[in-house]
Amino acid sequence: MNISKSLFKNFIALFLGSLVLVSCETEDILPAVELSVDTVNLGEDSQSVVLTATLNSSAAENITIPITYTGTASTSDYSTSGTSISISSGNTSGSLTISSIQDTDIEGEETIIASLGNASGFLALGINEITISLHDDDADSDNDGVLDANDNCPNTPGDIANDGCPFLGFIINEVLYDPASDLTGDANGDGTRDANEDEFIEFFNSGLELDISGYTIEDASRLRHTFPTGSIIPKNGVLVLFGGGVAPTNFGVVTFQTASEGLLNMNNSGDVITIKDTTGAVILTFDVEPLSNNPNESYTRNPDLTGSFEQHSTITAANGALFSPGTKLDGSSF
Repeated sequence: MNISKSLFKNFIALFLGSLVLVSCETEDILPAVELSVDTVNLGEDSQSVVLTATLNSSAAENITIPITYTGTASTSDYSTSGTSISISSGNTSGSLTISSIQDTDIEGEETIIASLGNASGFLALGINEITISLHDDDADSDNDGVLDANDNCPNTPGDIANDGCPFLGFIINEVLYDPASDLTGDANGDGTRDANEDEFIEFFNSGLELDISGYTIEDASRLRHTFPTGSIIPKNGVLVLFGGGVAPTNFGVVTFQTASEGLLNMNNSGDVITIKDTTGAVILTFDVEPLSNNPNESYTRNPDLTGSFEQHSTITAANGALFSPGTKLDGSSF
């Protein structure tokens, strides 16, 4: 009986000793780490977020916490200040920076997923994965493959080779057949109003470079102009043909000429202007008759290039101007 009691006491002692041992070992449990960010939304325009790793107790020694990156964003969309977070002995946290990289690709919303990597020295008991939304700031309103920032026609589907504008070909954008009878009718700006010399036709080349040397213009009566050698209109270039007088000086992609036959003589009561190429094929016509109301101002497309012909001064953007040879109807450059 005494032997049994002795054995029982020894068993209790061993059991209590093991509890003390376990108790001592629990004091050496590794610190737990948790990830956090100051924002989960990252704009594309060179913005940044701070990723922080926080321990639930001070580090007993220097700890390196590896970070892995996944998600739908590619490594060309963002950069990081490191692939690990260092927490010095005695501290409870460390951080790194994730920065976006601006581009011109239309990518929509993408994700960057930052996760704890495998390493010793800590326990991953808290949040160990953070998803950051990377927001694209590029837009293509008309879905033609050209960003609005680079699209000369952002609301009209066009061609990439034409800076987002549709290739309209060789067109007439503005016609003045009835200059005002006073000095306000001085469309060519030579200081004199002349019923014939201040008439003009504004052509626009919405296409690749076009050589119209040798092309002709006729009205219902006769030949009015032959385009001289070297009449080359660049892509999105403008050529304005006046009836006579002193033409303005060429500027940018705008070329001015005067009628080789001395006048255009567009009839106010109705006329048909015909443009032919060097083979005699008709490439453009303009019928004055539907617009024959003697307006004392030009008729221009509204909006420029794609709209119907309207009296110039009646268009709000024209701000009362009677004509705009060589520029858009609001006076800005093509």
